[in-house]
Amino acid sequence: MIKLSRFLKPYRAAVAAVLGFVFLQTIAELSLPTLMADIINTGVMKGDTNYIWHVGGRMLLVAGGSAIAAVLVSYLSARVASGFGRDLRGRVFSRVESFSLHEFDKIGTATLITRTTNDITQVQMVTVMILRMMVMAPIMAIGGTILAVSRDGSLSLILVVSVPLLAGVIALLASRAIPLFTLMQTKLDKLNRVLREGLTGIRVIRAFDRVDYERRRFEEANRDLTATAIRVNRILAILFPVLMLTMNFTSIAIVWFGGIRIDNGHLAIGDMMAFIQYAMQIMFSLVMVSMMFVMIPRAEASAVRVNQILETAPEINDPSRPASATGQRGRVEFKDVTFGYAGAEQPALSHISFRAEPGQVTAVIGGTGSGKTSLISLIPRFYDVDSGQVLVDGVDVREMTQEELRAKIGFVPQKAVLFTGTIADNIRYGKETATDEEVRRAAEVAQATEFISGMKDGYDSEIAQGGTNVSGGQKQRLSIARALVRKPEVYVFDDSFSALDFKTDSRLRHALRKETADATVLIVTQRVSTVMDADQIIVLDEGKIAGIGRHKELLTTCPVYREIVSSQLSEEEMA
Repeated sequence: MIKLSRFLKPYRAAVAAVLGFVFLQTIAELSLPTLMADIINTGVMKGDTNYIWHVGGRMLLVAGGSAIAAVLVSYLSARVASGFGRDLRGRVFSRVESFSLHEFDKIGTATLITRTTNDITQVQMVTVMILRMMVMAPIMAIGGTILAVSRDGSLSLILVVSVPLLAGVIALLASRAIPLFTLMQTKLDKLNRVLREGLTGIRVIRAFDRVDYERRRFEEANRDLTATAIRVNRILAILFPVLMLTMNFTSIAIVWFGGIRIDNGHLAIGDMMAFIQYAMQIMFSLVMVSMMFVMIPRAEASAVRVNQILETAPEINDPSRPASATGQRGRVEFKDVTFGYAGAEQPALSHISFRAEPGQVTAVIGGTGSGKTSLISLIPRFYDVDSGQVLVDGVDVREMTQEELRAKIGFVPQKAVLFTGTIADNIRYGKETATDEEVRRAAEVAQATEFISGMKDGYDSEIAQGGTNVSGGQKQRLSIARALVRKPEVYVFDDSFSALDFKTDSRLRHALRKETADATVLIVTQRVSTVMDADQIIVLDEGKIAGIGRHKELLTTCPVYREIVSSQLSEEEMA
């Protein structure tokens, strides 16, 4: 919580105003029992109607001021907490955006969602409580004690017994509840993960008839979270009955012993009534403290989790002195590159060296797990190499800013991802300022015009969340159009034609040849038909280059490539 307090700095004036109004409200509430005692002791006992009206009017003014201060406190504290939550969510989102794929894999998507939503909400809620009660509770407790003692010191001995008893119960319950609040957030992460997997994998779940299994998984995670929540609430459920019993027995004791002192002439009726009010205010301050104890432990656990995100230093950072391009525009070169994932026993890529020139199509082919996607992920610097260099335009990608590097690349991922919005919006995702003509041209080259024109609103047709209202091949073509519209120096297609039929694939590759004539094109694929016409084919096998050359050359020199070709083409087609 302390580390997150820096996000409250823009709201220092509002926080000061809140604390000021809280102070005024507390002083007003502490003065009301004294005024009431004066009315009873002087006005009622002596029958002085004018005095009752005079002091009663002051009571109304004080009560009205207290009400106005309470409204302002509620309004300003809500504004501060809402702005604090907004800024904190924005900072967490910005930090998460700067993470490398390795950090995403290490932390996990489910917990990132929980920390950005539920955890920040917990911190935001406790911020409101702190602003409202952090000044009120101690002032009310201390002020109430002083004023109660000033009314009757002997009766104050009742508070010496009841207040420590109540404080001890609160401390005991809080010590048991705090660890469970931390555990609840972890179990909430697990529930979110199971739910997310169930929703995103619903087709696979139904295809393999695993609905009951997934339901049991969810119910298990749900029951686990529920059981922990019940344990916490059982502990906290003890608190409020104890509070009420203590407050009521305290009131009974005050009336009992106060009546005796009144009978002996040592205490006025008004003073006893004021003493009861002060005792209740002292108890109420402890109630406020107990409410804080209910919320602060969970918010503290949430704050720790949010701080973990903010304190995670991104592995991939921009250089302090970015280098300028010195080589040919669009040239991509790998120099003895070795790369491995964190925790892996063997590197995913070993001693990779090749050059992709502008105006050429470089294809990367290999079996499953050979390192194709790992290789092209190094070009936009999704990961950093362990050794060697990846050069774009003659500059090591680690010496360029990420923005400048990725502006040179049109990347089409293996899994086509579309966003909620229109078709035109999704294509313009590659270039925000693209004109309608540029959007149509990109769609035409990507062979998407036919199905777009067949939709009701054409380019203004809405894409559902996750692109669920278009087919896999349509998703891929829109993803390709998104890369084409930005006209980059380097095009990277990561198995982006797998959902296309051979006819569409052929037309698309033919159109791409013309559109990308001056750019460097890298294509990752498992289809031999896609790479046969490439200017350069790189064959990967277990993370190493098994051969580089053209199709006919590799048929005679590379056994791995020949094996791949023979598994897909007949002898006649190979010839």
